[in-house]
Amino acid sequence: MTETTTNVIPFVAEDDRPPSPSEADTLQDTVGLAEFKRMAEALVFASAEPVTEKVLAERLPDGADIPTIMEDLKRDYAMRGVNLVRVEDSWAFRTARDLSFLMSRNAVQQRKLSRAALEMLAVIAYHQPVTRAEIEDIRGVETSKGTLDLLLETGWIRMRGRRRTPGRPVTYGTTREFLDHFGLEELRDLPGLDELKGAGLLSPRMPASFSMPQPPADPDSLMEDEDPLRDIDLEELGLLTPRVEND
Repeated sequence: MTETTTNVIPFVAEDDRPPSPSEADTLQDTVGLAEFKRMAEALVFASAEPVTEKVLAERLPDGADIPTIMEDLKRDYAMRGVNLVRVEDSWAFRTARDLSFLMSRNAVQQRKLSRAALEMLAVIAYHQPVTRAEIEDIRGVETSKGTLDLLLETGWIRMRGRRRTPGRPVTYGTTREFLDHFGLEELRDLPGLDELKGAGLLSPRMPASFSMPQPPADPDSLMEDEDPLRDIDLEELGLLTPRVEND
């Protein structure tokens, strides 16, 4: 009886075949991105305040592309009950806007701002950096110190610096809390003239020459005519307790 030898060619399923070098690199990049996203997600979730991209870059491994990671994570949360939102150069989790009504029962009752306070806030937002005298000139009425103090207490405005003019008046601008509260990523997301007219917030009889300034792209940077607030300035404004030197 003749013995027959058969050469058996092993079958490798397409899904079980070893990945090519290019596919291996892609897989490694995907796994890396997924792990970076998990790390970033944990950092933002654990923070009570928006987390800056600088802090994320310091905490995540070297080579992590923070903008790409956060935008990808933002898309992951786009249709969930909690959304990942950008506030200037920071990131935070917030309840989806269409579900905010669910939180109304637990919301703290807040006092509404007066019309004067809202007007003052709008002037500061659009015209910053702006002094108290400039606010009064734009509004056409005297500014109440109590109203200005109230806006400072809300955390929506801050003292930026001092204008390099006689008397060195304090300049005011908005804060990151202002952007976060009103759901803005940056100041340039403020509604423009046409949007305000469409919402009925501006009179249709406004002068044809009326225009609105474009908010600054980087509100944290001082202007050429501004000096930073020093300790002595903060002491004069009652924002810093004077140091007592021991004999």
